Amino acid sequence: MTGSMQAATPPPSAMLIGAARRLWTMIIPFVVVGLVWQVAGLFFPRFLFPSLLDVFWRCGEILLSGEMMSDVIATVLRILGGLVGAFLFGTAFALIMARSRAADKFLSPIMSLFQGIPALSWVVFAIIWFHGSEFRIFFIMVVTTLPAFTFQVLGALRGMSKDLAEMVLSFRPTRMKLFRAMILPAVLPDILTAWKVNLGNASRVVVVAELVGATGGIGYQLLQQQQLFDMAGALAWTLQIVFFVLIMQAVLTLIENTAFRYRAISERTI
Repeated sequence: MTGSMQAATPPPSAMLIGAARRLWTMIIPFVVVGLVWQVAGLFFPRFLFPSLLDVFWRCGEILLSGEMMSDVIATVLRILGGLVGAFLFGTAFALIMARSRAADKFLSPIMSLFQGIPALSWVVFAIIWFHGSEFRIFFIMVVTTLPAFTFQVLGALRGMSKDLAEMVLSFRPTRMKLFRAMILPAVLPDILTAWKVNLGNASRVVVVAELVGATGGIGYQLLQQQQLFDMAGALAWTLQIVFFVLIMQAVLTLIENTAFRYRAISERTI
């Protein structure tokens, strides 16, 4: 038994090689993009395609400057605040729609209508309706990501197995045990997917909102770089929000892998 377990466990060298291959697979697309950018810099003016060293130097300046880093933090807080607000409202709407057919018929067309309105239109509406820039941005973030959260949570609730629900209810569990044992495992994958999708959407929307309605943040700084015609600065500020999205995506993936580590891993690919 011990010998078979040792035989099934790959040696450390094989695990190290596998990890290196996975890391290289993740890095190679960025390496290719960087090489293409550097080659383009040989044929175009420097102000159009600045050196990647200049861009990374500007990134370092942003990260080490307290004043500029405060703009990055402001944008991050706006994204997270808007997503949390949209998730709470979306979950509440989804629960109401799942329990009431009349509410579903009333709210579904409204959510579909909101989903079809461009983010730039919401920016214009918010500027006309509200005075405070922070509330404008929060409103824009919530209303643009609300439909996706609502429909994703609603689909997860409706996708729960009715037979499993009847079996669990036959044991007469408390509300907390019912939520932990059946509802949360059923809806969490769709919720995490909704967060991953809305994270990318929110990062794009917040920059547009800050461009026209804020006095600070990454969007505001991008507007300053456009006025200075500073491509290196524009790329450096753009990379700040890209780094944030990548970090948050990694955190959500870690949560997903930890929460569902009990799932069996299939040896076949679809």
